[in-house]
Amino acid sequence: MRITQTCATAAAAVALALTGTTAAFGAASPAANPDAAFLQAVHQANLTEIAAGKDARAHAKGDCVKQVADVLVRDHTALDAKGATLAKTKNISMPKAPSAAQQRQLDALKPMNGTAAYDTAWLKAMSSGHREVLTLIDKELKSGKDKDIQAAAKEARPVVASHLDMVKDGVCNASPHSSASPSAHSSSSPSPK
Repeated sequence: MRITQTCATAAAAVALALTGTTAAFGAASPAANPDAAFLQAVHQANLTEIAAGKDARAHAKGDCVKQVADVLVRDHTALDAKGATLAKTKNISMPKAPSAAQQRQLDALKPMNGTAAYDTAWLKAMSSGHREVLTLIDKELKSGKDKDIQAAAKEARPVVASHLDMVKDGVCNASPHSSASPSAHSSSSPSPK
């Protein structure tokens, strides 16, 4: 059982950098170009990540998972707001909710609410989703054509990478050094792991 999701988006889409493939995210409406498709996929991944974080805050058993969930909700909300602004300036329409496939993946955790099994499944899903998002971001950075969208992806990458450090391989690590808010990367604060 795996919640393929995505985690942060691009910085003005930063936040959109979340989740990878359209198959994993359910097809975000086809875009005229790969840059627009990237923003749409990341946005939908952000919506999924925010929902997953809120769910974990309510249903996780362990404090570490709840702390990580708080970071994910905070960061993805901020990234998604920036991404939505960027999409608006580019006249790119955005999905309004997680895809049906993403919602099914979120719903798959419900029978485990409040158990250690929930925490384990949630962490593994977050690890997988963040890896996919990093792949998506790296693809945009390598082959994207829109400089603004690439800049957002570049800004989002360290946030998504810090989230992966917090859930890597299904192991919870909510240490403050792993937490990286979107603004933390533009300041002189120490970098995450």
